[in-house]
Amino acid sequence: MPRGTPPGSKAGKGLPVAVARRLARAVDRCVFGPPVACVYNPLDYAFVAHRTYLERYCRRGADVLLVGMNPGPFGMVQTGVPFGEVAAVRDWLGIDGGVARPAIEHPKRPVQGFACGRREVSGQRFWGWARDRFGTPRAFFEEFFVWNYCPLAFMEASGRNRTPDKLPRHEREPLYAACDRALADIVRFLGPRLVLGIGRYAEQRARAVLGETRPVHGVLHPSPASPVANRGWSGQFEEQLASLGVLTP
Repeated sequence: MPRGTPPGSKAGKGLPVAVARRLARAVDRCVFGPPVACVYNPLDYAFVAHRTYLERYCRRGADVLLVGMNPGPFGMVQTGVPFGEVAAVRDWLGIDGGVARPAIEHPKRPVQGFACGRREVSGQRFWGWARDRFGTPRAFFEEFFVWNYCPLAFMEASGRNRTPDKLPRHEREPLYAACDRALADIVRFLGPRLVLGIGRYAEQRARAVLGETRPVHGVLHPSPASPVANRGWSGQFEEQLASLGVLTP
Protein backbone atom coordinates (compact mmCIF):
# COMPACT_ATOMS: atom_id res chain seq x y z
CA MET A 1 0.00 0.00 0.00
CA PRO A 2 1.38 3.44 -0.86
CA ARG A 3 2.25 5.88 1.86
CA GLY A 4 -0.45 8.42 2.49
CA THR A 5 -3.27 5.86 2.64
CA PRO A 6 -5.72 7.54 5.00
CA PRO A 7 -6.17 6.29 8.54
CA GLY A 8 -9.35 4.28 8.77
CA SER A 9 -8.91 2.55 5.42
CA LYS A 10 -9.75 -1.14 5.19
CA ALA A 11 -6.08 -2.12 5.39
CA GLY A 12 -6.02 -0.91 9.00
CA LYS A 13 -8.86 -3.08 10.23
CA GLY A 14 -8.37 -6.82 10.00
CA LEU A 15 -5.03 -7.96 11.34
CA PRO A 16 -4.48 -5.41 14.14
CA VAL A 17 -7.89 -6.19 15.65
CA ALA A 18 -7.16 -9.92 15.45
CA VAL A 19 -3.77 -9.35 17.12
CA ALA A 20 -5.42 -7.42 19.95
CA ARG A 21 -8.08 -10.08 20.47
CA ARG A 22 -5.48 -12.85 20.59
CA LEU A 23 -3.33 -10.83 22.99
CA ALA A 24 -6.32 -10.20 25.26
CA ARG A 25 -7.09 -13.91 25.47
CA ALA A 26 -3.46 -14.87 26.07
CA VAL A 27 -2.83 -12.42 28.91
CA ASP A 28 -6.16 -13.35 30.53
CA ARG A 29 -4.68 -16.81 31.07
CA CYS A 30 -1.71 -15.41 33.02
CA VAL A 31 -1.77 -15.66 36.81
CA PHE A 32 -0.40 -13.04 39.20
CA GLY A 33 0.08 -13.23 42.94
CA PRO A 34 0.71 -10.75 45.77
CA PRO A 35 1.57 -7.93 45.97
CA VAL A 36 -0.65 -7.65 42.87
CA ALA A 37 -4.22 -7.45 44.13
CA CYS A 38 -6.09 -6.48 40.97
CA VAL A 39 -5.35 -6.71 37.25
CA TYR A 40 -7.06 -4.60 34.61
CA ASN A 41 -7.18 -5.71 30.98
CA PRO A 42 -8.64 -2.89 28.89
CA LEU A 43 -8.46 -5.14 25.84
CA ASP A 44 -11.42 -6.90 27.49
CA TYR A 45 -13.72 -4.31 29.07
CA ALA A 46 -12.65 -1.41 26.82
CA PHE A 47 -12.24 -3.42 23.64
CA VAL A 48 -14.83 -1.46 21.68
CA ALA A 49 -12.85 1.74 22.26
CA HIS A 50 -9.55 0.00 21.51
CA ARG A 51 -10.96 -1.52 18.33
CA THR A 52 -12.10 1.94 17.22
CA TYR A 53 -8.55 3.22 17.78
CA LEU A 54 -7.09 0.38 15.70
CA GLU A 55 -9.63 0.56 12.90
CA ARG A 56 -9.37 4.31 12.61
CA TYR A 57 -5.63 4.84 12.99
CA CYS A 58 -3.58 1.64 12.52
CA ARG A 59 -2.45 1.42 8.91
CA ARG A 60 0.32 -0.09 6.87
CA GLY A 61 3.16 2.22 5.99
CA ALA A 62 3.49 4.22 9.22
CA ASP A 63 7.11 5.37 9.34
CA VAL A 64 7.62 5.03 13.11
CA LEU A 65 6.11 2.73 15.72
CA LEU A 66 6.15 4.20 19.22
CA VAL A 67 5.97 1.55 21.95
CA GLY A 68 4.83 2.31 25.50
CA MET A 69 5.10 0.13 28.59
CA ASN A 70 1.55 -0.65 29.82
CA PRO A 71 -1.70 1.16 30.66
CA GLY A 72 -1.73 3.94 33.22
CA PRO A 73 -4.55 3.97 35.81
CA PHE A 74 -5.98 7.23 34.46
CA GLY A 75 -5.04 6.65 30.83
CA MET A 76 -5.56 3.44 28.86
CA VAL A 77 -7.22 1.83 31.89
CA GLN A 78 -10.01 4.36 31.43
CA THR A 79 -10.14 4.80 27.65
CA GLY A 80 -8.65 1.71 26.00
CA VAL A 81 -6.11 3.85 24.11
CA PRO A 82 -2.33 3.97 24.77
CA PHE A 83 -1.38 7.06 26.81
CA GLY A 84 -5.15 7.55 26.75
CA GLU A 85 -5.72 10.73 28.72
CA VAL A 86 -9.49 11.23 28.64
CA ALA A 87 -9.67 14.71 27.14
CA ALA A 88 -7.11 13.94 24.45
CA VAL A 89 -8.80 10.71 23.40
CA ARG A 90 -12.26 12.25 23.40
CA ASP A 91 -11.56 15.70 21.98
CA TRP A 92 -8.60 15.07 19.65
CA LEU A 93 -8.76 11.41 18.64
CA GLY A 94 -12.55 11.53 18.55
CA ILE A 95 -13.13 8.37 20.59
CA ASP A 96 -15.67 8.87 23.35
CA GLY A 97 -17.26 5.55 24.19
CA GLY A 98 -16.89 1.79 24.21
CA VAL A 99 -15.70 1.26 27.79
CA ALA A 100 -17.59 -1.08 30.13
CA ARG A 101 -16.82 -1.96 33.75
CA PRO A 102 -14.37 -4.82 34.44
CA ALA A 103 -15.66 -7.80 36.39
CA ILE A 104 -13.34 -7.03 39.31
CA GLU A 105 -12.39 -3.48 40.26
CA HIS A 106 -9.98 -2.10 42.80
CA PRO A 107 -12.01 0.14 45.16
CA LYS A 108 -9.34 2.83 45.02
CA ARG A 109 -8.96 2.68 41.24
CA PRO A 110 -12.46 2.44 39.74
CA VAL A 111 -12.88 2.32 35.99
CA GLN A 112 -15.05 5.31 35.14
CA GLY A 113 -14.25 5.41 31.45
CA PHE A 114 -14.71 8.77 29.80
CA ALA A 115 -16.33 10.11 32.98
CA CYS A 116 -12.99 9.83 34.80
CA GLY A 117 -11.99 13.24 36.14
CA ARG A 118 -8.37 12.39 36.93
CA ARG A 119 -5.76 13.59 34.47
CA GLU A 120 -3.10 11.34 32.97
CA VAL A 121 -0.04 13.59 32.82
CA SER A 122 1.96 11.30 30.51
CA GLY A 123 -0.98 11.22 28.12
CA GLN A 124 -1.51 14.97 28.35
CA ARG A 125 2.10 15.53 27.41
CA PHE A 126 2.26 12.93 24.66
CA TRP A 127 -1.01 13.63 22.84
CA GLY A 128 -0.63 17.35 23.52
CA TRP A 129 2.69 17.26 21.68
CA ALA A 130 1.11 15.33 18.80
CA ARG A 131 -1.74 17.83 18.55
CA ASP A 132 0.56 20.86 18.68
CA ARG A 133 3.07 19.38 16.21
CA PHE A 134 0.67 17.87 13.66
CA GLY A 135 -2.64 19.65 14.13
CA THR A 136 -4.83 16.68 13.21
CA PRO A 137 -4.81 12.97 14.09
CA ARG A 138 -4.73 12.17 10.37
CA ALA A 139 -1.44 14.00 9.94
CA PHE A 140 0.09 12.37 13.03
CA PHE A 141 -0.91 8.82 12.11
CA GLU A 142 0.41 9.20 8.59
CA GLU A 143 3.85 9.12 10.24
CA PHE A 144 3.36 7.30 13.57
CA PHE A 145 1.44 4.60 15.38
CA VAL A 146 1.37 4.02 19.15
CA TRP A 147 1.19 0.58 20.77
CA ASN A 148 1.58 -0.51 24.38
CA TYR A 149 3.84 -3.53 24.82
CA CYS A 150 1.83 -4.94 27.74
CA PRO A 151 -1.95 -4.40 27.81
CA LEU A 152 -2.36 -5.09 31.55
CA ALA A 153 -2.34 -2.71 34.50
CA PHE A 154 -1.40 -4.11 37.90
CA MET A 155 -2.67 -2.66 41.20
CA GLU A 156 -1.37 -3.47 44.64
CA ALA A 157 -3.73 -3.65 47.62
CA SER A 158 -3.00 -0.01 48.44
CA GLY A 159 -3.98 1.04 44.92
CA ARG A 160 -0.37 1.64 43.97
CA ASN A 161 0.49 0.93 40.36
CA ARG A 162 2.94 -1.97 39.85
CA THR A 163 4.82 -2.04 36.57
CA PRO A 164 5.34 -5.33 34.68
CA ASP A 165 9.12 -5.26 35.10
CA LYS A 166 8.58 -5.66 38.86
CA LEU A 167 6.74 -8.98 38.46
CA PRO A 168 8.61 -12.15 39.47
CA ARG A 169 10.16 -14.14 36.66
CA HIS A 170 7.64 -16.99 36.71
CA GLU A 171 4.85 -14.44 36.18
CA ARG A 172 6.71 -12.37 33.62
CA GLU A 173 7.65 -15.20 31.27
CA PRO A 174 4.16 -16.22 30.06
CA LEU A 175 3.11 -12.57 29.97
CA TYR A 176 6.14 -11.61 27.90
CA ALA A 177 5.59 -14.51 25.50
CA ALA A 178 2.12 -13.16 24.65
CA CYS A 179 3.23 -9.53 24.46
CA ASP A 180 6.29 -10.39 22.37
CA ARG A 181 4.19 -12.17 19.79
CA ALA A 182 1.73 -9.29 19.54
CA LEU A 183 4.48 -6.70 19.12
CA ALA A 184 6.15 -8.77 16.40
CA ASP A 185 2.80 -9.14 14.61
CA ILE A 186 2.08 -5.40 14.73
CA VAL A 187 5.56 -4.60 13.42
CA ARG A 188 5.09 -7.03 10.54
CA PHE A 189 1.74 -5.42 9.72
CA LEU A 190 2.90 -1.80 9.91
CA GLY A 191 6.34 -2.27 8.38
CA PRO A 192 7.81 0.79 10.14
CA ARG A 193 11.24 2.12 9.26
CA LEU A 194 11.98 2.64 12.95
CA VAL A 195 10.70 1.40 16.33
CA LEU A 196 11.03 3.73 19.31
CA GLY A 197 10.59 2.55 22.88
CA ILE A 198 9.07 5.27 25.04
CA GLY A 199 11.20 4.76 28.14
CA ARG A 200 13.94 2.25 28.87
CA TYR A 201 11.66 -0.71 29.56
CA ALA A 202 9.79 -0.46 26.25
CA GLU A 203 13.08 -0.01 24.40
CA GLN A 204 14.52 -3.14 26.00
CA ARG A 205 11.46 -5.23 25.23
CA ALA A 206 11.38 -4.02 21.61
CA ARG A 207 15.07 -4.90 21.19
CA ALA A 208 14.47 -8.34 22.71
CA VAL A 209 11.59 -9.01 20.33
CA LEU A 210 12.95 -7.51 17.12
CA GLY A 211 16.67 -8.17 17.43
CA GLU A 212 18.45 -6.99 14.30
CA THR A 213 15.36 -7.14 12.10
CA ARG A 214 14.41 -3.51 12.71
CA PRO A 215 16.22 -0.42 14.06
CA VAL A 216 15.15 0.17 17.68
CA HIS A 217 15.95 3.26 19.75
CA GLY A 218 14.76 4.71 23.04
CA VAL A 219 13.14 8.09 23.64
CA LEU A 220 12.29 9.95 26.83
CA HIS A 221 9.12 8.90 28.64
CA PRO A 222 6.74 11.79 29.45
CA SER A 223 6.08 10.54 33.00
CA PRO A 224 5.90 13.20 35.73
CA ALA A 225 7.94 10.79 37.86
CA SER A 226 10.93 11.62 35.65
CA PRO A 227 12.81 14.77 36.72
CA VAL A 228 14.27 15.00 33.23
CA ALA A 229 10.82 14.83 31.59
CA ASN A 230 9.60 17.56 33.93
CA ARG A 231 12.15 19.92 32.41
CA GLY A 232 10.33 20.38 29.12
CA TRP A 233 9.50 16.90 27.82
CA SER A 234 8.14 17.94 24.43
CA GLY A 235 11.23 19.95 23.51
CA GLN A 236 13.56 17.12 24.47
CA PHE A 237 11.38 14.61 22.63
CA GLU A 238 11.51 16.76 19.49
CA GLU A 239 15.30 16.91 19.73
CA GLN A 240 15.51 13.13 20.04
CA LEU A 241 13.27 12.61 17.02
CA ALA A 242 15.29 15.11 15.00
CA SER A 243 18.55 13.35 15.92
CA LEU A 244 17.05 10.09 14.62
CA GLY A 245 16.01 11.72 11.38
CA VAL A 246 12.33 11.36 12.15
CA LEU A 247 11.33 15.02 12.16
CA THR A 248 13.07 18.17 11.06
CA PRO A 249 13.19 20.97 13.64
